Amino acid sequence: MSKIEVFENKYPQRDYMVTHVNEEFTSLCPKTGLPDFGIITIEYIPDLLCLELKALKYYFLEFRNQGIFYEAVVNQILDELVDACQPRYMEVLGEFSTRGGMYSTVSATYDPEGLNA
Repeated sequence: MSKIEVFENKYPQRDYMVTHVNEEFTSLCPKTGLPDFGIITIEYIPDLLCLELKALKYYFLEFRNQGIFYEAVVNQILDELVDACQPRYMEVLGEFSTRGGMYSTVSATYDPEGLNA
């Protein structure tokens, strides 16, 4: 996978929410090999580090040729982004396009301090 780059948070004393939305996410269905399309939304409260957007874009492109279920996509993204920037809070939401008359939404949360409890 592409390296997830980070940069120093200039306001670590303050809790503030950052939202990044990728409206053109693609991966492959591991059963059929057909493309899956969706929107991935990342919301996080940074601690000492923030996610760098150009690297994040290239990170998402790595999924384009990967056969992976929706649940695995969302959880893998959460795990790898948390590892990269160690936020105070993060949620990853995947909203996947309709296929066969059904659409799917998957979310996963990292909340070690119980900020959204």
